[in-house]
This record gives sequence, C-alpha cells and structure tokens, in this order.
Amino acid sequence: MALSKAQQAVPLLSVSKLTKLFGSFAACNGIDLEIAPGEIHALLGENGAGKSTLVKMLFGVLQPSEGQISFEGRPVTITSPGEARTLGVGMVFQHFSLFEALTVAENIALSLDPKIPLAKIADEAASLSKAYGLPLDPNAHVADLSVGERQRIEIVRALLQNPKLIILDEPTSVLTPQEADRLFETLFKLRAEGRSVLYISHRLEEVRRICDRATVLRHGKVTAPAIRSRRRGLAGAHDGWRRGGRDSPGRRSSAW
Repeated sequence: MALSKAQQAVPLLSVSKLTKLFGSFAACNGIDLEIAPGEIHALLGENGAGKSTLVKMLFGVLQPSEGQISFEGRPVTITSPGEARTLGVGMVFQHFSLFEALTVAENIALSLDPKIPLAKIADEAASLSKAYGLPLDPNAHVADLSVGERQRIEIVRALLQNPKLIILDEPTSVLTPQEADRLFETLFKLRAEGRSVLYISHRLEEVRRICDRATVLRHGKVTAPAIRSRRRGLAGAHDGWRRGGRDSPGRRSSAW
C-alpha cells in the first residue's frame, strides 16, 4: 500500500471547527485536527474532554452540529458507521460488541455482506489474523476467549473491510502488558503499509512509544496538538499538556 508524494501531502483526515452540542453544552467545541497517511496519531485528554464524542462523529455514530470533515481532501458527510466503513474508516470501541454464543467467524460476519459464505469469512479471518500477529481460531466460541482475544476479533473485523484509517478507543485498557506489546507490533505494521491510526489514550508512556503526533483535548477544545521529535523524544509531553490545559486553554505546543 505504497503512498505517492502527492498522497502524502494531502491529509487523510481533516477536521475543521467540528462542534457537537447537546442542548447548550458543547461536548466538542471548534475542533481542528489533521491525520496524515501512514501516521499513528494520539488523541489525549481526561475523561469528559470530548474524545469519545469526536470519534463518534468521525465514525458516523453522532452528527456534528457545526464544522466540516474531509477525507482524502474531499468534504464528506458521515451519517452512519456503514458510510464510515465504505469511506475507509474502521473503529474498535473500548467496549466490544460481540455475541458470546457465536463463533469468531459468525461475529465477524455480522458486519459484512450477508452474501459472503461463512467458510470464506473464516478463512480470510484466519489468514488476516496470522498476517498481523493477532492469532485467532475462527471456529472458537467467543465465550471461551480471553479479553485480549476478543479485542483481536474487533480489530480483524475492522481490517477485513480494508480501512485506510482505524480508530482505537483506549485499546490497552483491558490488555496485559504482553498483549499490549503484540498490539503495538500490529499498529507498526499498519503504519508501514500506509494506513493511519487514531489512537485514543490517556497513557502517556504508550503515546511516547508508538505515536508520531498527538492532539490534546480539554473541555471539548484542542489545547495542545503536539508534534513528535524523534531526536528529542516526547519528554515534554506531560508538562505541555498541563500548561496548555490548566494555565492557557487555547495554548498550542509545537513540540512534546
């Protein structure tokens, strides 16, 4: 999935002044965000900062009150998760939507074209899970799987739809350190293929380790979009977050 220089120059996802109102409360207030092709981009913030509301708009679960979403340089309106997937956006929610009485393949089939034979889905899921270091038995019942294995189902289900952007909502909150390491290797592989990842987290050590850039939200606003310096690392991330969030809500930090 090699990217030309022209493709790299255009943001995969661009969000301008995106706002979501619930009554008079602004859960997201004028958010600007750009994600480049082949980038792992962190979305940071405390609980209630607006992270979940933002990604739900990007995935078509919620509709913006104001603002514009553009994908590959084109303005788009995403009215449903189905439209998001067709566009090239996949999402793995923090809380899984799996049926324990069904097999891995049967759960994956629920989000795909019903005309696709289950045997084909099982074969493709097994092949894809192996290729990305996410081993799964497509015939296993979900009730018999660990939390980490259940997350793999959600990731493989998203990957089977060949997304250009994958949104991960607090993906390591339910994982062991070993499972998290395996997930990171998968994300590096996706990035190497030219895919982008929007990685929602509040764990700065993880962000320092795997993300190229990050955007920080506080009270529904962007406070500190930070650019990773590979020479200097992300040692200033925490301080920049605190300064931007507590002392000057509109302040931007150009480096972590």
